[in-house]
Order: sequence, then structure tokens, then C-alpha cells
Amino acid sequence: MQIFTTGGTIDKIYFDAQSEFKIGEPQIARLLHEANVNFDYQVTSLLKKDSLDMSDDDRTAIKEAVFACDARHILITHGTDTMVQTAQAIGDIKDKTVVLVGAMQPARIIASDAVYNIGFACSACQLLPPGVYIAMNGEIFRPDDVTKDRSTMSFKSL
Repeated sequence: MQIFTTGGTIDKIYFDAQSEFKIGEPQIARLLHEANVNFDYQVTSLLKKDSLDMSDDDRTAIKEAVFACDARHILITHGTDTMVQTAQAIGDIKDKTVVLVGAMQPARIIASDAVYNIGFACSACQLLPPGVYIAMNGEIFRPDDVTKDRSTMSFKSL
């Protein structure tokens, strides 16, 4: 499995209430190691950005990385605010399964949803047919049929 990281809350570091956050090193390799997974994976960091700061050029770079990748199963960690737009930008890929995943709380926080979301997304990536999906909150969504509901801090079908 190829894993591309792009930043987002899953990799954020908060210092204190007076300071800004920063995007730290990708956390997914540490989480997968701690989970003792048995599948082969490679992690490549594409970006270290909050998804609100992503541009169309960033989305193009992500799409190009996906299309150039030899792996059939691709997981992308991504900020939740613009995850849907990036999934839509990747388009209707025919021969690969691409799953985007994020978290509402940084992976460094003990009560984060990151661990569950990543495990769920890894399973989805291995089991779903080719296409582009979003795995959040224990559900699988198609990019054209989902929205982030800020009031409930979850993703919902349209």
C-alpha cells in the first residue's frame, strides 16, 4: 500500500492557547507500527499543509502522484476541511483504489479519532473496488455524495 501524507489536523502540533499550530512530521507510520500491522506499506510525504491552505496546484500535485504511483492501493492522509475537493480532483481513477482519511483531533492527542480512522481506512483501501473514496467516522463515502458537518464534527452523506 502506498500512503501519501499531505498534513492536516492528523499531523498538527499545538503548543499553547497563545500560539499557532504547525504541521509536524507524519504520524501514520508510527501509528501503523504501534498497531503491529502485517501489510507492506510505504509512506511518502507530499505536503505539510492545513487543508484550508491547499491550492489547486497542490491538488494537481496530489493527483499526479496518485496517477504516477505503481501501487493499486493508495491511502492519503488529508485535512478534513477540503478533503472532499481533493478527492473530487483526483477524479474517476479506474485501476486503483484511493482512500482519503483525516482526523478531527491530532494523532498526538490520546483521545484522537486518528487511530480508528486510519485503521478503518487501511481496511477500506484493501477491500474496496477501484475508485476514490473518503473514509471517516466509520463510514465510506463517494466524493460527490459527502459533506463535512461542522456542527457534529463528522462527515455525512448528502
